[in-house]
Amino acid sequence: MVRTQRFAVSGANRGIGLELVRQLLARGDRVIAGCRHPGRALKLTELAAAHPGHLHIVPLDLDKERSIAAFAHEAAMIAESLDVLINGAGVLVSGERFGELTPKTFADSFQTNVIGPLLLTQALTPALAHGTRSRVINISSELGSLADTTGFHTPSYAVSKAALNMVTRLIAAELQARDIAVISLHPGWVRTDMGGASAPLGVAESVAGMLRVIDALTPADSGRFLDYRGATLAW
Repeated sequence: MVRTQRFAVSGANRGIGLELVRQLLARGDRVIAGCRHPGRALKLTELAAAHPGHLHIVPLDLDKERSIAAFAHEAAMIAESLDVLINGAGVLVSGERFGELTPKTFADSFQTNVIGPLLLTQALTPALAHGTRSRVINISSELGSLADTTGFHTPSYAVSKAALNMVTRLIAAELQARDIAVISLHPGWVRTDMGGASAPLGVAESVAGMLRVIDALTPADSGRFLDYRGATLAW
């Protein structure tokens, strides 16, 4: 019998985050779901009603340090341990063009895509330290790969995901002594509001693949950059 695990998922109200919650609940896991406006997260509320006691929806705004601290505090009230943290919240600014770039898009992208995940991981490390085979999953992107970059695309997103990959390496080194595995995980190009309708991969297929990767992780995998199929990506 597969052991029930406890997950914390940021950006849980839509897209990949919502599908992660859905699939985790379907297999019997327990989830603490973070989103900015729980009162507007109708699909999460429906899932909570369908899985009583297995889903807790907690306010979380990665742009605000106090919100991260409050989320960690409430998560500790719900459960003293976490097995997996999935840093899934992210923003992508569309329509950026060289020659028309502004500082704000980069600042906003870094706050949500880099600083937020770093501070949330820091805040939840005590709970992860009490978990079983604890893992931190930073949802990154192949667009953050330095080696594979060949064109000027979504610069604030790409640069922030490259920075998130550095966060993965730093936290992996810091948490190695506690046997907490930390990876960057590329979900593929997925048909979501962010990925667009022309993306080749369905969200259910992407999430199912990611969960297979997450379930198979060992401490030896810490610091790696993988995709939803388990393939290694170039930094």
